[in-house]
Amino acid sequence: MATKLEVCIDNLAGLEACIEGNADRIELCSSLKHGGLTPTVELMKQASESKIPLRIMVRPKSANFHYSPSDVNQMKKDIDMAHSFGFEGVVFGATSTSGCIDQAILEKLVEHASGLKKTLHRAIDTISKPVSAVEIATDLGFDCILSSGGAKTANDGLSVLKEMHIKALGKIEIMPGSGINPENAQKIALSSNFNWIHSSCSGIFENSSFTDSNKIISIKNEINY
Repeated sequence: MATKLEVCIDNLAGLEACIEGNADRIELCSSLKHGGLTPTVELMKQASESKIPLRIMVRPKSANFHYSPSDVNQMKKDIDMAHSFGFEGVVFGATSTSGCIDQAILEKLVEHASGLKKTLHRAIDTISKPVSAVEIATDLGFDCILSSGGAKTANDGLSVLKEMHIKALGKIEIMPGSGINPENAQKIALSSNFNWIHSSCSGIFENSSFTDSNKIISIKNEINY
C-alpha cells in the first residue's frame, strides 16, 4: 500500500517545490504562520497552471473559526473563485462559541461548494470531541478530515486519530497532519493504514521557512511501502 502526501504551501516557491518533489496534492493557502488563510487570487492563478491536484483554503481570518454572516459571504465568494479556476476542491471549517462544529454554517458552505471535493480542516482539533464530529462531517458531505487528533502534533494525537479512522468506516478520509516529517511519516501512515497524510515539508534557511522539495521526496519514500 502507498499512502499519498498532501503538502500545504503559501507561495510560488512552495508550488515549485511541490512540482519538483512530486507531491500528490497541494493545499494552497496564504499566511501559513497564522495556520493558513485564503490564498490570493494571483497565487490561485499561478497554481491553476499546475497539474498537481489542488484544494484551496477558505479561511477569511485568523485567531478562531467563529464566523459572522459577512465572513460566510466572503467564504462563498472564495469558493466561487476556487471553482472558477477549476481546482479539485476546497478546505474549510467552522466552530460555534460553545465548542462544537457549527453545522449550520458548514451546511451553507458545503451546499455552495457543490461539485468540489471538500476537506474539513483542523478547526476540528479545537472542539472537545473530535471523534464524534467524524459522523457529522460525513453527513454534511465532506470527503476528508485534516486533523492532529486534537493534539499539538499528529504523533501526539495518534490514538485519537486511530479512533477517528475507525469511526469513519471508510466513508471519509482521515488525514493526519501537523508535525509530520521524514522521521515519523511511516509510523503515522502505518498506524491505521491512512490513505493520506499532510505536511508543510518546511525547512529553515537564514531564519526563514521554505517548502523543502527534498523533504517531500523523503516523506514519499517513507510512505511508499
